[in-house]
Amino acid sequence: MADSAQAQKLVYLVTGGCGFLGEHVVRMLLQREPRLGELRVFDRHLGPWLEELKTGPVRVTAIQGDVTEAHEVAAAVAGAHVVIHTAGLVDVFGRASPETIHEVNVQGTRNVIEACVQTGTRFLVYTSSMEVVGPNTKGHPFYRGNEDTLYEAAHRHPYPCSKALAERLVLEANGREVHGGLPLVTCALRPTGIYGEGHQIMRDFYRQGLRLGGWLFRAIPASVEHGRVYVGNVAWMHVLAARELERRAALMGGQVYFCYDGSPYKSYEDFNMEFLGPCGLQLVGARPLLPYWLLVFLAALNALLQWLLRPLVLYAPLLNPYTLAVANTTFTVSTDKAQRHFGYEPLFSWEDSRTRTILWVQAAGSSAQ
Repeated sequence: MADSAQAQKLVYLVTGGCGFLGEHVVRMLLQREPRLGELRVFDRHLGPWLEELKTGPVRVTAIQGDVTEAHEVAAAVAGAHVVIHTAGLVDVFGRASPETIHEVNVQGTRNVIEACVQTGTRFLVYTSSMEVVGPNTKGHPFYRGNEDTLYEAAHRHPYPCSKALAERLVLEANGREVHGGLPLVTCALRPTGIYGEGHQIMRDFYRQGLRLGGWLFRAIPASVEHGRVYVGNVAWMHVLAARELERRAALMGGQVYFCYDGSPYKSYEDFNMEFLGPCGLQLVGARPLLPYWLLVFLAALNALLQWLLRPLVLYAPLLNPYTLAVANTTFTVSTDKAQRHFGYEPLFSWEDSRTRTILWVQAAGSSAQ
C-alpha cells in the first residue's frame, strides 16, 4: 500500500473465501500478492482445501463466521489492511427466501462496512454483479455497454435488488472516516456471468445432460448474446484492484468496474456448449424447440408451484420468469475502464480458460458417475 506499509507484510481478509469466486481470490492472492503476510479466510463453511495452504510462507487463518453477525465480522476485520468482500447469497432460483437474501447481501455488506469504520481498515473491494444493471425484466438489450451507458435497471427479483442496494452502500461509504481519522476507500467490481472451475450451475447442466442421454435442448435463440468471464480473471481483477486501491485512491475510490475478459459473446446455451460439447453433450435444435410464449407460461407455472409448495417442500427449478428474462435478453459489455484506472488485463486467455473449464467439467462428470 503506502510507502510506510511497504516494509511490513499486509493482512488481507476475504469474506466468502470458500465460495466459488472466493476460493479463486484466495489462491490468486497467495500467488500474486508478494506483500501478503497474513490471509484471513472468512466463511460459514470452511473448505478442507484450506489445510494445504497453511504450509506455505504466508500465514493463512481460517475463520468460521457469518457476515450477518456483526460481532463476528468485526473480529475478523480487526487489524486487516484490506478487505475483499465476496461473501453473498447468489440465488436466482428461489432456494432462499427474499428475507434471507437481503439479510446476507445487504445487511452482511453493511456489517463489513461498519467493521472497517470501527477497526480502522481503510480499503474495501466489493464483489458486485452485472445484474445490478441488468438484464432488466423488460427485455431491453444492453449491447457492448460500459459503466456510463444509460440503461433502465428495472428489478423485482430479490437477488439483483439486494446486490444493487449493497453496491450503493459500498460506494456511498467511500470517504467515510474510519477509526484513526483516515478515509475509507472503496470500489465495486461487476463481473458478467462467471464460469470456470467450481461453477455449480455448469455442473448442474452437465449432469442434467447426462441424465437425458447426452442431449440438451435449445430454448433460447442463438442471436441472444451474453458476456461471460472466467473466474480466474475475476479473481485477478479483485487482487489487482485491492493492490492499487490506496495508490490510486482519488481515481478509484467510489468507482464501479465491469469485469470482463476475452471470452466470446454467445447465448448462454451456446457458450455452455463450448465446455459441455467436448465432454460429450449435444445441443439439439438450431432454433428453440418451444415457442417463447410457452416458455413464459412454463416459467410462470413454475413460479406459482414454487409459491404453493414452499410451506411443504423446496421447489426451485432452473426456469422461472427471472431466469427466462435474463437468458433471453442480450447483455454484453465493452469497456476499458479497469485497464485505464488500475492496469487490468486478463491473466488467462480464452483458450486457457476454456481448457481449464473443460478439464474441470470432465472431472466433475466422472465423479458423478
